[in-house]
Amino acid sequence: MSEPFQPDHLIASLRPLAAAASLTPAELDYRRFYGFAGIGAAHSRLGTIQVGAYRIVLQAWWPEQPRATLVLLHGYYDHSALYRHVIDWALAMGFAVLTFDLPGHGLSSGARASIDDFAEYQLVLQAVLAEAAALALPQPWHLCGQSTGGAILIDYLLSGQPAPEVGQTILLAPLIRPRAWGWSQLSYRVMKHFVREIPRRFSVNSSDADFIDFIHNQDPLQPRCLPTAWVGALSQWVPRIESAARSSHSPLIIQGEADMTVAWQHNLEVLQDKFAAPQILRLNQARHHLANEMPDLRQRYFDFLTERLT
Repeated sequence: MSEPFQPDHLIASLRPLAAAASLTPAELDYRRFYGFAGIGAAHSRLGTIQVGAYRIVLQAWWPEQPRATLVLLHGYYDHSALYRHVIDWALAMGFAVLTFDLPGHGLSSGARASIDDFAEYQLVLQAVLAEAAALALPQPWHLCGQSTGGAILIDYLLSGQPAPEVGQTILLAPLIRPRAWGWSQLSYRVMKHFVREIPRRFSVNSSDADFIDFIHNQDPLQPRCLPTAWVGALSQWVPRIESAARSSHSPLIIQGEADMTVAWQHNLEVLQDKFAAPQILRLNQARHHLANEMPDLRQRYFDFLTERLT
């Protein structure tokens, strides 16, 4: 990684995505810092859209003649610039890529790592898909979400009829219940009356030591607290999803069996109940952050996805 960029300066200078035809020096510094200097895309944009009270930052890449689009959603505490490996794979597949920072994450506005209701994520996703249409990104639009990004896509599939442009849905270590969910709910019910946030406990959620060091010690966009409001929103969302009607969709699910972040055995049972014949790849050595696992583990699930999306 290069010298740290200045997030506040970059955020203040961002333009609406429709006007962001070329990258500014500050945007190039940001891309270089997160390792995108040599990414194989003919065209690229970085800019904003307004969704209610949120200023959402999006990024797009596309090859000269894209044949489909990947809409990419990051996980909790993450941001889209951490997903270079998935973006590289998608571009090699001939896909355009559209990704964005969730409210309160990365370069987007909002209370850090917080949300009052998971329904707000759906409003943002709908606006991003509208932006994909405005950019005339090629169909089908495949959807891919890591962890909380996967939860947002699960909600999208179960809560209504997805847009006709949507193709396949990829869920990487999807969140329904986090690990030790019963204890987390008890702690939330006690703490919500006294504190608005607690210090974040950084976990080792990937086998890639360089990635862990970067997240823990170098990334200036990492939130440092866990807001109780986000836990409360999750507490309302989990029972709604677990009681939702069954869907005819068949997502592609990748799950690491060394995942210590989500209650993955329970979550897979729920997903098998909610969706028609989901295709599941279990990786026995993979931890939670599949988008930044070791190269051999990433290649195993990229091969799995390539066979099904070619």
